[in-house]
Amino acid sequence: SCFGCDGLVAKYEAQNDDYNKIMSQALADRFVEAFAEYVHREIRVNMWGYAKDETLNEEDLLKIKYDGIRPAPGYPSQPDHTEKVTMWESIKAEELAGIELSDSLSMMPAASVSALVFAHPQSQYFAVGQIGKDQVDDYAARKKYEISKMERWLSPILNYDRD
Repeated sequence: SCFGCDGLVAKYEAQNDDYNKIMSQALADRFVEAFAEYVHREIRVNMWGYAKDETLNEEDLLKIKYDGIRPAPGYPSQPDHTEKVTMWESIKAEELAGIELSDSLSMMPAASVSALVFAHPQSQYFAVGQIGKDQVDDYAARKKYEISKMERWLSPILNYDRD
């Protein structure tokens, strides 16, 4: 998270300074993404140490030539944003890091990132395709969600029209 950015954005917004507002938001987003990349490298090379000899350049990093993945809620391999609630509760993200979730499960501060990290050398990014009603029904039952709530959260990947 990039703490302090929201206050800076509010200041520029109050001054009708769209340029500095947008630049502050963009820089904060880039800082947290760069830090996430750094932390992921630290996990691979030092903390978990499964890639101790990794020497990737920037181009290789962008091509994801490292072992392991770090999918994030809301992205193609993990389209269900509601899993952020499970993540937040498990690691006490709000209590320990001060990162809150809004009603729509956006992270606050806005310049924040979250992900799951998988170390297996054969793990690969993938996209969850369109899903059918039977899959939504099954998933909702396992999560103990009402069908309508589950459909709302998964609406971008439904292969049917919601009632």
